[in-house]
Amino acid sequence: MAGAQWDPSRYERFSGHRSRPFADLLARVGADEPRLVVDLGCGTGTMTMRAASRWPTARVVGIDSSPTMLQRARELDSAGRVQWMQADIADWDVRSAGEPDVVLSNAALQWVPGHRELISRWCRQLRDGSWFALQVPGNFDAPSHRSVAEAAAAHPRHAQLVPLLPVDPVGQPADYAELLADGCQHVDVWETTYLQILDPAGESADPVLDWLRGTTLLPLLAVLDDADRRAFLDDLSGRLVRAYPRRRYGVPFAFRRIFAVGQRG
Repeated sequence: MAGAQWDPSRYERFSGHRSRPFADLLARVGADEPRLVVDLGCGTGTMTMRAASRWPTARVVGIDSSPTMLQRARELDSAGRVQWMQADIADWDVRSAGEPDVVLSNAALQWVPGHRELISRWCRQLRDGSWFALQVPGNFDAPSHRSVAEAAAAHPRHAQLVPLLPVDPVGQPADYAELLADGCQHVDVWETTYLQILDPAGESADPVLDWLRGTTLLPLLAVLDDADRRAFLDDLSGRLVRAYPRRRYGVPFAFRRIFAVGQRG
């Protein structure tokens, strides 16, 4: 996301909800004793560390383009268990850090233009027995994204904001099955919609907006000055509160995710 600045503390506010899909993804990877595990788009590294715990003898590499996220990852990794590397995963080569036995990518590839072609190429380049596992959000037609699009179109600076809206970059589960099948004999693809209960304690006026500010809104907010940003967020918050009303147990926020796991050869 050119011009956007990742905020590790804001991103980690919903760490429980964000980590659950990674655990579900990891559970379907059948590698026993991999020598090299690579996490593409590792972010703050909290989930990369889970992979390191599962495979304690493996060399684990976490790759991300954000220096602030990697700084947080290094702080969390006090024992230096993982090798953290700053790079654009769009330019990543399968053999750049060795020959991986497991390649993971959790909620990152949706930010990478042309990621489907990359997946197909990466899977063909893996050696026999290696695993490739990805998870991407499948909620680009959700009320949250529609509310963002409506608020951007209604803003005085809509000409700048609308081109920054995410055009659904994610395929359907069957699309990822086809991609992995280019290089993988074993293919396992599924989707899950999590009904995430946000802010059950009632500490936030708009927890869905808090969620979006950690990801989707970053490129839009980066181009606005303070006054325009406040106006945009005020309008968007009203739309989100109507789309996601608070219940007695919190704010239910449905979130669809797509998973795909393949093993080469």
